[in-house]
Amino acid sequence: MSPQRPDTPLAVIAEQDGFRPAVPPAWMRLLPFVYVAFVLLLEATLQEEWAVSFFLIALPAIAAYAYGPVVVAALTAVAIVLEGVLAATFHHFGENHHVTADIATAVVGVLATAMAAHRCRQERHLVHANSVAEALMRALLRPVPHQVGHVLAAGLYRPSEAGTMVGGDLFDIRATDTGERAIIGDVRGKGLQAVRTVAAILGSFREAAYDAQDLPAVAARLERRLVREASDITDEELFATAVLIEYDSLAHRVTVANHGHVEPVLISGGEVRVLDGPPALPLGLGGLAAADGPVAWSHPFTRGDVLLLVTDGVVEARDTGGDFYPLVDRLRHRFSGRPAPGPADVVNFLNTDLPRHSRSLHDDIALLAIAPHGLL
Repeated sequence: MSPQRPDTPLAVIAEQDGFRPAVPPAWMRLLPFVYVAFVLLLEATLQEEWAVSFFLIALPAIAAYAYGPVVVAALTAVAIVLEGVLAATFHHFGENHHVTADIATAVVGVLATAMAAHRCRQERHLVHANSVAEALMRALLRPVPHQVGHVLAAGLYRPSEAGTMVGGDLFDIRATDTGERAIIGDVRGKGLQAVRTVAAILGSFREAAYDAQDLPAVAARLERRLVREASDITDEELFATAVLIEYDSLAHRVTVANHGHVEPVLISGGEVRVLDGPPALPLGLGGLAAADGPVAWSHPFTRGDVLLLVTDGVVEARDTGGDFYPLVDRLRHRFSGRPAPGPADVVNFLNTDLPRHSRSLHDDIALLAIAPHGLL
């Protein structure tokens, strides 16, 4: 069985959740026409007892919520014509109060047309702003290749805010002379400020991954970069949780440095378990530690194993009853006692299973799974 590349989850999510101009719901688009039908029905029912046609004054304002200025202006003209037809039907055409109603409809129509034009401009500006931010995130969180050095890999990124790729989660993997090195992390904050911090961390990692002697040295580089970033933006509370890993294909082991992040999960020999190790403070807060530096630890990592790294948006996703997503239990239910999965199998399973547990995600989600090359 040959390795099967996942459907590039990052690109898939970008296509599904990428920002598009908001389309009003069907009921809102139908509302102006239903409103006209309702007014005409009332007019036919009540006849001359009430000047029901005056209700048409509100038609342009109702249309402005769902349509552009051209349609709103057209519906304003329709409202004025209908008011005249109904007034003429009952021989009131030309009376002062009907003329006043026509003028009021025209004034409301002008204002509603201007409002619709302003709404359309704002939507275009929002599209442009989100497109720029999305392009930046795409450049930062590059799709994970199917094979990186001596490992197979799969990644997924899903932002919490529907309609935008902007978020604070990050991941990357690099093949270096000392082994395959990867990072997954979650920066404090949201929006464009989080994107700036993500860019700083990933830029520093992509340099340190090739130059640093070991993982503690990589972590030290990231720590210094984040401290400088906090100083530049004057944010003393800036930090990022992260897990750094390094795979040694000759020793068949993986080295892990966990900086306040969700623990890695190992799928090995039909079993699923959390890999615990010495903790370290999140990046950016290293100056508070009493120890001399970051701590790294190793664990066997051989053919048939899959190492899964996630951000806290996965384990903190709640269902309707308020229960957290049981990551390890769900992985055990799916993969325990079965043939070894590939990284794409694990990522694709979570990409399907997690939305079933939590219909609404309140935090960004990032996944990165790796396995020694030659698994399948």
